[in-house]
Amino acid sequence: MNIAESSTLTSGLVWFKSSYSGTEGGQCVEVAPGKGVAHVRDSKAVAGPIVTVSRQAWAEFVGLASSEPRV
Repeated sequence: MNIAESSTLTSGLVWFKSSYSGTEGGQCVEVAPGKGVAHVRDSKAVAGPIVTVSRQAWAEFVGLASSEPRV
């Protein structure tokens, strides 16, 4: 995982927010796919830090986050 400030390396990325995010704002992240990676940032701080993870790590995270709670 890499954490970097926004720079020319990430300019030109196409960011999107989850369809599960409401219109009232709040706790949202945006994701931009890259070559073999997923860039993630806080939707309220678009000029702030960006976390970059492998696409596999992102897919595993999304799978865990969207699965039914385990008791």
